[in-house]
Amino acid sequence: MLIGTIRPTETRTVEVEGESLADIQEKLEALRPKGFDLVKSTAHPVKGTMLLSSVGTFARREGGREIEADDRAALQAKIPDGYELLAIRVL
Repeated sequence: MLIGTIRPTETRTVEVEGESLADIQEKLEALRPKGFDLVKSTAHPVKGTMLLSSVGTFARREGGREIEADDRAALQAKIPDGYELLAIRVL
């Protein structure tokens, strides 16, 4: 028997502008959806201004669960759409 740990793959992106990287980080944290973690943030200068623009990507980290199957193929078949397999262990 195999037990697989799965979690949702949902992501969301937001764009913010700020005067510094710390300002951008603060704004992204304020916009973080519940159950999501900031997994990527890219910043670049806004042409003709002193501002930075950033696109933050948040990924859902809540909602992990376990599924069981007799073999790897059956385990893969049980992974619902919108989920990813994180780990497999043998029972």
